[in-house]
Amino acid sequence: MSILCQSFPATTISPSTRSPLRIHNNKTRPAVSFTRPRPRPSIVKCRTRTHRCYCSTSTMPLPSSSPLKDSLRYSRAYWVSRSIIAWDLDAVGGSCFLYSSKSAALSVAENGIEGYDLNIELERCDQRLPENVRDKFPHIKDYKAFKVPATLDLKSILKDQLAVALFDSSGQCISVTGLQLPGVIDDVFSYTGPLGAVFSNEAINLYLWAPTAQDVSAFIYNEPSGGEIALVAQLKESNGVWIGNVPRSWEGCYYVYEVSVYHPSTLQIEKCFANDPYARGLSGDGKRTFLVNLDSDDLKPHKWDDLGDEKPNIADFSDISIYELHVRDFSANDPNVHPEIRGGYLAFTSQDSAGVLHLKKLSDAGLTHIHLLPTFQFDDVDDQKENWKFVDTEMLESLPPDSAEQQEYITSIQNEDGYNWGYNPVLWGVPKGSYATIPDGPSRIIEFRKMVQALNRIGLRVVLDVVYNHLHGSGPVDDNSVLDKIVPGYYLRRNTDGFIENSTCVNNTASEHFMVDRLIIDDLLNWVVNYKIDGFRFDLMGHIMKSTMMKAKSVLNNLSMDKDKIDGSSIFLYGEGWDFGEVANNGRGVNASQLNLGGTGIGSFNDRIRDALLGGSPFGHPLQQGFLTGLSLQPNGHDHGTEANAARILALSTDHIQVGMVANLKDFVLTNCDGQEVKGSEIPTYGGSPVAYATQPVETINYVSAHDNETLFDIISLKTPMEISVDERCRINHLATSIIALSQGVPFFHCGDEILRSKSLDRDSYNSGDWFNRIDFSYNSNNWGVGLPPKGKNEKSWPLIKPRLASAAFKPNKSHILSALENFQNLLLIRYSSVLFRLRTANAIQERVRFHNTGPSHVPGVIVMSIEDGHEGVPGLTRLDPIYSYIVVVFNSCPTDIAFSSPVLRGKALQLHPVQMMSTDNSVKNSTYDPSTGCFSIPSRTTSVFVEPRNI
Repeated sequence: MSILCQSFPATTISPSTRSPLRIHNNKTRPAVSFTRPRPRPSIVKCRTRTHRCYCSTSTMPLPSSSPLKDSLRYSRAYWVSRSIIAWDLDAVGGSCFLYSSKSAALSVAENGIEGYDLNIELERCDQRLPENVRDKFPHIKDYKAFKVPATLDLKSILKDQLAVALFDSSGQCISVTGLQLPGVIDDVFSYTGPLGAVFSNEAINLYLWAPTAQDVSAFIYNEPSGGEIALVAQLKESNGVWIGNVPRSWEGCYYVYEVSVYHPSTLQIEKCFANDPYARGLSGDGKRTFLVNLDSDDLKPHKWDDLGDEKPNIADFSDISIYELHVRDFSANDPNVHPEIRGGYLAFTSQDSAGVLHLKKLSDAGLTHIHLLPTFQFDDVDDQKENWKFVDTEMLESLPPDSAEQQEYITSIQNEDGYNWGYNPVLWGVPKGSYATIPDGPSRIIEFRKMVQALNRIGLRVVLDVVYNHLHGSGPVDDNSVLDKIVPGYYLRRNTDGFIENSTCVNNTASEHFMVDRLIIDDLLNWVVNYKIDGFRFDLMGHIMKSTMMKAKSVLNNLSMDKDKIDGSSIFLYGEGWDFGEVANNGRGVNASQLNLGGTGIGSFNDRIRDALLGGSPFGHPLQQGFLTGLSLQPNGHDHGTEANAARILALSTDHIQVGMVANLKDFVLTNCDGQEVKGSEIPTYGGSPVAYATQPVETINYVSAHDNETLFDIISLKTPMEISVDERCRINHLATSIIALSQGVPFFHCGDEILRSKSLDRDSYNSGDWFNRIDFSYNSNNWGVGLPPKGKNEKSWPLIKPRLASAAFKPNKSHILSALENFQNLLLIRYSSVLFRLRTANAIQERVRFHNTGPSHVPGVIVMSIEDGHEGVPGLTRLDPIYSYIVVVFNSCPTDIAFSSPVLRGKALQLHPVQMMSTDNSVKNSTYDPSTGCFSIPSRTTSVFVEPRNI
């Protein structure tokens, strides 16, 4: 899967329209006043979700009357190291000068640059840029190099407005541009010392890395909002780090930094007011940093320090199974949870709630990890609940199931309610305040810890969804801008014109820069050490450098129980390895994309198996069918080409699925649908890239649904023929989860896969409120038919959606939901009944796993997989499973019963798995095996697991 984004221009205002800064004295809150309006929000359209983003003026060039005159608005030259500036110039001869102005007074005149304090001629180099520079900045590897004099005072000049100008041999200025500084900043100011608020017995020391700042102060307040400044702490600089201290008695107060710094988006020296990038607490309005010591015993739940010893045991990452869940979704609709904690962290401590009882069922069946959607400080949900708006749900429930009215009510308040997925990061290192009972002070810290402790104690480890690929705010004014106020132009990745890259949707970050890489690593350590988190899912991981991910894995792995009370070797990392935008094909360095992660032990989502199972992709026609949804075998009326073409796509899809079922291993050899023996990496996707890319089983996260796009039940209801029954759709839902649960690699499930969860066919519910995202853990409803999904992302599909929502035949009842839950629990029980479903190495999978329904004569819509174990004292395979020596799993996606025979499978002592024998699913109980012929008879849309016990 890839995400393609398009942003529409924000309003841009020339800096000349700005009024002067107004700097208030210590009696009032510091503020910056402008006469210009803030840029209008623009809708940034993304294939997986749509965010409302504020685009700063740094993302777009301002109107121009003369290209040379407005050249300072661009930053097309790169100061890449102490001694080298790189610029893409074709001109030969002439001279190049560097200009600086401490007061940001540079301007372009007819014959060059005016308003400078210093100008220096640069020496042109004939050689290519050095190899280390080309490696760090591959997108400018062919730029020309200019040498900076060694005598230049870099620590001083890098605080100024900077520009370079090229003059021809006659002295005519022919090109002018600003400079991008991350390379030289890394070379001169890379720093590994303390940052943030550091507590000692007597004082609180403040450390802020801001090497381009001209002045930094900390304004300290007694209250989280309002009130006068209680103390101004003037920080002093040491090699790019600003340091100050206040008495320890100020613990529990709040502060904000005032940073005077040149900002390339406005070409001005700005006084920016920002939170500490290393904030560990916030005020309820998010505008002040809370001075909090996370080591304080007052912030620790009972026996918090012992939690490392209580963690559920994980022998190997291959034993992991993941369940993705949104904090608010979990309890917002649960009447058994007290209203004050409903939708928040403490709901996970409500032991008798429907949600917690549900999680206990899954944990008892074998589930190991809960993946929480973003829980850091994000925008678009006010942390102060009294500001939220609500819709009368009783009124909504009275409306028809296919009405457009529900979505009208929901979208009318969608930016003022309490709901958002949270992929709008403001501060990475602070728990989100809206999930706490009190957003001010330490409540969010204490309650977050109680949540983690409660989940661990019911046998579930906790994974956080982290969004290091972008930030919600930028520029000197935006309330959500933090890093771009502290060191403008450094933290955010920019294009070759100097404007912020937005391929992730908005404000891409640049982990190829030393201090961005460091901030990510430090933040991960914060969550592991201070909150005892067990793993991380990286949003758009492909936009992060592979080196950052490898460093993160190494640093976390080095944590130990003896030293840190953390077993770092048990922390699992995985994410979205999509390769697109400016980082595609290693455009900004070797990135953490699917094809680059082999051998790292870091997992990435396997979109190949998802698309082959469901059909098409999230970006194709919604009626495209796949292996599960009736392709070739039960057409839905969509044009899939000729019957032969549809059959061919089904056969190729089956190959993709089988490769996914062996953990997408690139070197696994199997027989494809044409009868050829090929490696997984030799099977192409429809785009031409290899299906398989992993070298270890844990590098593949197999999934068929996630928070993005429709729920599993919804997409099945959309793609399957209108006329099939809800019973059949429920069986397809179970068949989908069974393929994920019984594959090698790490299985991943979206919350509600197991209870037929619906969002009324909403394909992007990130801001669709509680109404469309409701989960009912009492199992009375799956939320189908609660109105047409929000118009913004779904309107073009309304003609397909409306008749389905209107038909009562599509809506499952409670018995369907309970059957789905039992089937899911049984799948987990089966997976954890044998280590053969969780093989540790690529070699073990290649030796033991076989597919039997392959080649040109295969039965369409059927996958037959066997897993073989060894026997003690017998040469060959080692014995791994003391209970079962051989397993055969038959997946029948056909709308009819099938019979499959294989001579290889004759004479086995196979019997239906005891979990399936004990289930209430009568269809699976009708599955049979005849050892004399090796024939399996499997009911329609059924997964049957046969095992050979060792005592037979």
